[in-house]
Amino acid sequence: MTLSNLPPQVTVFGGSGFVGRHVVRALARRGYRIRVAVRRPDLAGFLQPIGGLGQISFVQTNLRYRDSIDRAVHDADHVVNCVGILFEKGRQRFDALQDFGARAVAEAARARGATLTHISAIGADANSASDYARSKGRGELGIREVLPEAVILRPSIVFGPEDGFFNKFANMSRFAPVLPLIGGGHTKFQPVYVADVAEAVARSVDGHATRGATYELGGPEILTFRQCLELMLDVIDRKRPFVSLPFGIASMIGSFASLVPFVEPPLTPDQVRLLRSDNIVSDEAKKEGRTLQALGIAPVLAEAILPSYLVRYRPQGQFTRGTA
Repeated sequence: MTLSNLPPQVTVFGGSGFVGRHVVRALARRGYRIRVAVRRPDLAGFLQPIGGLGQISFVQTNLRYRDSIDRAVHDADHVVNCVGILFEKGRQRFDALQDFGARAVAEAARARGATLTHISAIGADANSASDYARSKGRGELGIREVLPEAVILRPSIVFGPEDGFFNKFANMSRFAPVLPLIGGGHTKFQPVYVADVAEAVARSVDGHATRGATYELGGPEILTFRQCLELMLDVIDRKRPFVSLPFGIASMIGSFASLVPFVEPPLTPDQVRLLRSDNIVSDEAKKEGRTLQALGIAPVLAEAILPSYLVRYRPQGQFTRGTA
């Protein structure tokens, strides 16, 4: 195979993360050459068996250092940015990664002449009271200013084997006598399967997404926070009563939990602020055809996937309730 006949090169920032690893898998199946840009390449080796010999490579990259970003995209045809954090720790700050970092990736992609697909989040808003949502919104604005033709994907809460939502509460139910319903548990979500999000990214790289468009990605059903926990408990065959926590009290608990060093907090004040708003696909996105279905993807129900990875939280694991 000559150099001119090589498959396109795709650089995936954050390719070893929860969503990123599924994006790498979807792209590898299509035959793309993939460069995974991560802070710790030595911890990303588990991705190599996903592709063929030499198909997946790694490069050390930190979004706080522009030269490392340029190095990661120096010969890329497409760039995918999966970098995102749910809470701040150490040098991992919302603004650095999701605002300035996102803009830097767009600038590098523009300089290279590469197309860009960026994963943001439903609720991204440059004027939001939430640090997370505000940094996501400002990141989108920066991308649009630098590279107007970029495709932005905004998923709702993402579920899958490594998710930080259903896994967190399923694990909590093993030890806690009750489960908290923050704000009464009325916040609405539209859980979307991580493989569906990855497929949307791959179809964008394929050229099937409208350039310059923002897509909102949600699953086939809308569930309240309470309904999500009820579904989770049913899957893991456990019964736990719920305790309603007003937003103010939940925020106080999150403040104290965030003070514990070197431990992922179960809740942060910023996450409480996020829970004040629903996290579902907007009517505008549906009307304009900027959804998973518009990309030709039939979203998967959460209840069809959750048993495949939450089984370990059942009282007797896979042997509970006569499961195979």
